Amino acid sequence: MAHKKNNTNLTELLLQCVTQPDPMLSMLEWLCTQLMEAEVDQQLGAEKSQRTDGRSGYRSGYRPRRLDTRLGTMYLMVPKVRQGGYIPFFVTERKQRSEAALIQVVQEAFVQGVSTRKMEKLAQSLGIENLSSSQVSEMTKGLNEQVNEFRNRTLSNTVYPILWVDALYEKVRVDGRIVSMAVLIVCGVDENGHRDIIAVETMAEESSDSYGLLFQHLKDRGLVTPKLIISDAHSGLVSAIRASFPGASWQRCKVHFMRNILAYVPQKEKKSFACVLKEIWLAPTAELARMRAYDVMDTYAKRFPKTVQCLENGLEDSLIFYAFPKLDARKISFSNMIERLNREIRRRTSVVGIFPNEASYVRLVTTYLMEYAEDWSVSRAYLSQKSIQATLLIAA
Repeated sequence: MAHKKNNTNLTELLLQCVTQPDPMLSMLEWLCTQLMEAEVDQQLGAEKSQRTDGRSGYRSGYRPRRLDTRLGTMYLMVPKVRQGGYIPFFVTERKQRSEAALIQVVQEAFVQGVSTRKMEKLAQSLGIENLSSSQVSEMTKGLNEQVNEFRNRTLSNTVYPILWVDALYEKVRVDGRIVSMAVLIVCGVDENGHRDIIAVETMAEESSDSYGLLFQHLKDRGLVTPKLIISDAHSGLVSAIRASFPGASWQRCKVHFMRNILAYVPQKEKKSFACVLKEIWLAPTAELARMRAYDVMDTYAKRFPKTVQCLENGLEDSLIFYAFPKLDARKISFSNMIERLNREIRRRTSVVGIFPNEASYVRLVTTYLMEYAEDWSVSRAYLSQKSIQATLLIAA
């Protein structure tokens, strides 16, 4: 009889799905819901509302979660678990890693008693509360191992001819104070033209010494001196690049450079002057770019003397990309690639607000960056292999 009843319930369910606009998607949504409920029951050691001595935790409602599939997009209600949280089965391994890191940020904030309203709201959406320091330590251990392995892996087996360097800032609690802490991110392109994340390091300040220590760590891990490094013109960074990688060319990000120049131009004339500046770096050769720059200097020397001085001082460093004619100038003349990556990281970390400590900050940022590194490893090359090989022959 029980078997017949189950068949009847299944038949009714199928008939209900058939009446939906997309029957297959409706059935998949039902199946995912049932699997999540079963997973949570198994995790807690008890079914919903069941009273048992073997129960290890309690539910705490549901949270909405979007899931994109080949059949279409579903909006599922994911069960929340008070202690330890719950990551549904359909979240991939790398997504589990980043979600676990996010959960641990919240947990550590609660354990240390430094949670904010924003953190409490995030915790409520994740369904986690009242965790002890021992529970947080146990959950963090495995993830820390993955993060440390990624940050300290050897670089001796790969050559990175081109590097992009930029810093990401977030608010972090340090010794009871809230400080703006930098995480320096270094991206590289290997011999096959594929991108990779090769460094994620915190810095108390952007000084030449701090950058020098970072670059020394990269060299200790096996990094070979690159051919080209792209970054903004922070004095400490530039000084450390030149000291740490003699023989490497440094390209001043033309976008940052333009912003520096435009800072001396009256607001009402910024737009028109920016159009004039752009023509410099659109020139087909370095010689023509210089000629255009000199024309700008001559034309605006009296009206905008500080602007012209700024352009003159940084011009040559902004034209370095012309020495690598085989590479795509749009990708090596400025640091847009790594800045776009940092913007995406900031968007994803904005839900936290203030990190409870440095470790949680590095852990979450690194897990996100690990996702991008994995994507890049299987995506199409960022720069052509042929152009990279030509670059390696320069001054070889």
